Amino acid sequence: MTETAVYAAGGVVWRIVDEKLHVLLIHRTKYRDVTLPKGKVDPGEMLAETAAREIFEETGIRVSLGVPVGVSRYRLPSKRQKIVHYWAAEATDAAIRASAFVPNKEIAAIEWVTPKKAIARLSYPVDVEILETFMHLVDEGVLRTFPLIALRHAKALGRDEWEGKDAARPLAPRGRRQANSIVGPLLAFGARKLISSPATRCVKTIAPLSAALGRKIDKSTLISQDAWEDGASDARTVIGQRVRARKPAVLCSHGPVLPEILTEIALATGTLRGSYLGSASALEPAAFSVVHLSVDNPGSGIVAIETHAPKI
Repeated sequence: MTETAVYAAGGVVWRIVDEKLHVLLIHRTKYRDVTLPKGKVDPGEMLAETAAREIFEETGIRVSLGVPVGVSRYRLPSKRQKIVHYWAAEATDAAIRASAFVPNKEIAAIEWVTPKKAIARLSYPVDVEILETFMHLVDEGVLRTFPLIALRHAKALGRDEWEGKDAARPLAPRGRRQANSIVGPLLAFGARKLISSPATRCVKTIAPLSAALGRKIDKSTLISQDAWEDGASDARTVIGQRVRARKPAVLCSHGPVLPEILTEIALATGTLRGSYLGSASALEPAAFSVVHLSVDNPGSGIVAIETHAPKI
């Protein structure tokens, strides 16, 4: 991120009503315009966290982010550039029923319309471009997705700082801060199932997320570094189970194991392997790659991959 740009994030929020696709527009009070829900990044936030928070604050609807659908760039009256990242986000019936939205000084109204009507009503061409990118997902039949999130453990004490077994090596103070900082972004993608290498540094990385969700961590030696070093790791079994389940999951593992995890996701979904897998698996501590797969047809390949690095 640069000092001169203003960063924001939002989403194309969608639902199916009577077998017809509808998207959510917001009518802003101050600007008297029609746009997509979005807002500026708060200090310390990651973009995905901002998108989910802003959608909720502007519409009252809690969503889990789906596939990224583009970035808009435009100049503000101050001459600073504004850069807005967008994700597709399904609004479930339960989330809509739970919404307590009422018109307020910022948002005069929210409106569900068909994409065709949305294109006609949106006030800004940059929003239309985002919606058109979103519609490509619809045309390709991959709108409904679920994420498999490959997470590298947070910063641990160095081997030279630890006298015990490597698997028991704890997080460094920075690593503990990182583990807390990634809870919001992982929740934004709807993380539910938590799978971790049994190594302390992995379990402790995912522990704050476990506490936030109230869900236990499933420890698997199949994605541990000890097993990898012994030639006994088996990411294929773990990934096969997760692809068949078609549910959001986080897999917390180690740098040397991550390429195997990403490769097995590609193989399990019939995706051509390429250099993008190397980029998605070459993660710094506490970074994660979100692999979006089709709910209706996981074998149709990886829909999108995005990588997020911690701010700490």
